[in-house]
Amino acid sequence: MRPTSEATPAHNHLSLWSLLSIPIAVLKEAAAVPVFWVLFFTFFICGASTNGLIQTHFVPLCGDFGILPVAAAGVLAMMGVFDLFGTVGSGWLSDRFDNRRLLFWYYGLRGLSLVYLPFSDFSLWGLSFFAMFYGLDWIATVPPTLKLTIERFGRDKANIVFGWIFAGHQIGAAAAAYGAGVTRTLLGSYLPAFFVSGMLCLIAALLIIVVSRSPKLGVQPA
Repeated sequence: MRPTSEATPAHNHLSLWSLLSIPIAVLKEAAAVPVFWVLFFTFFICGASTNGLIQTHFVPLCGDFGILPVAAAGVLAMMGVFDLFGTVGSGWLSDRFDNRRLLFWYYGLRGLSLVYLPFSDFSLWGLSFFAMFYGLDWIATVPPTLKLTIERFGRDKANIVFGWIFAGHQIGAAAAAYGAGVTRTLLGSYLPAFFVSGMLCLIAALLIIVVSRSPKLGVQPA
């Protein structure tokens, strides 16, 4: 009789391969649904306008206008405080209102705040105003995006689909971090990158609002 231990490696290899193939299979199904690409692209813009831009380049941007790093970091901390209230409030709102409309306002306000920043004259009041409006929707986009993912793709596969959508967020962050650095190097200013990011947020607001309201599952639950 063959020892069971001899069959274990092959069995484990097969199980691991099956486990790794599930996200790919779900991606293929989700990619056939247009709303997946809307959520992916809007979250790409979300990452580009948060982690990739503000979190990476806000302090050196302030330095270009004579603001010391400690003071600039204080403005970032202020954003974090408003972000706490904005994200918690967004979770509450996403259970009670149309998530498309919430995202429309979040991306729209973020875009307007980024376009406003170069005109803030980088004074205490100007930066505080920016920190309040920008901070309120820093991570506020996550609850409604996740909620839309659950509605459109079902609870059984929403976690995997959202994982792929979040990959778009990280790709956007990396692209913006690199692009803003290139802008600073070639043009001597971060401001063009902030204008572009703001306009992209406004595009994201328009994209998300055209998504069909009625939830139609694109990927059937297993």
